[in-house]
Amino acid sequence: MSQGSTPQTGPTERAEMSRDVVVRTLSVTKVYQMGDTQTHALRGVDLDIFRGEYMAIMGPSGSGKSTLFNMVGGLDKPTDGMVFIDEVDVAALDSYELAWMRCRKIGYIFQSFNLLPTLTALENVTMPMIFANVDPDDAREHGYELLKKVGLGDRWSHRPGRMSGGQQQRVAIARALANNPAIVLADEPTANLDLRTGAEIIAVLKELSRQLGVTVISATHDHKMLNICDRVVWIRDGRIERIEHRADLDIQVGSIDGKHE
Repeated sequence: MSQGSTPQTGPTERAEMSRDVVVRTLSVTKVYQMGDTQTHALRGVDLDIFRGEYMAIMGPSGSGKSTLFNMVGGLDKPTDGMVFIDEVDVAALDSYELAWMRCRKIGYIFQSFNLLPTLTALENVTMPMIFANVDPDDAREHGYELLKKVGLGDRWSHRPGRMSGGQQQRVAIARALANNPAIVLADEPTANLDLRTGAEIIAVLKELSRQLGVTVISATHDHKMLNICDRVVWIRDGRIERIEHRADLDIQVGSIDGKHE
């Protein structure tokens, strides 16, 4: 390269430079103090997550994967460094402001579904909208439309006890989308599901991400996720070990009815 020349970037790098960043972490560290012992969960993590992408955060137990997941979702604050969600510094928010952001900007999907057993599917989906002071009639209409999107329009009146695990997770997905969030956090969303049902849930998440432009961030051990992620962030010892794009992954993760998944 001649003196004064500009480094060349590839097509992937140029495309990412032009994309809208929804989450940005800058030199994020997290230290947990337990008595006289310090545990360094994150050690200076820099990461941009783009609007509308599907990202998996993967790593062995104790790698810092869950801590990073909590940081990018506003569930925890860094010991040092900064986390921005939609250009808002999470660490600068007080408890009320943080609760407001979580209610309106972020949807959550849990491996144990976390549905209220005494409520119907529709009532579970509309619960976040009630907290956001949405008009009840509008909430019910929007909740029913979301249930139709996840294939449960005919199960709106069923309680969780009358639904399969896959159906309950679909309700949880609809609930996560209730307030039109910018980000959906999916914490091991297929962990309690069988292989086929897990694959169906992953496909639903990917399709809704594409349709609605929602960023999906999943902390997972499930290698089926790699089939549909735009990028995979691999964490080890509190640092980003590598970031891989879907096109660069070589995936062989089992089969369903003889077909690779």
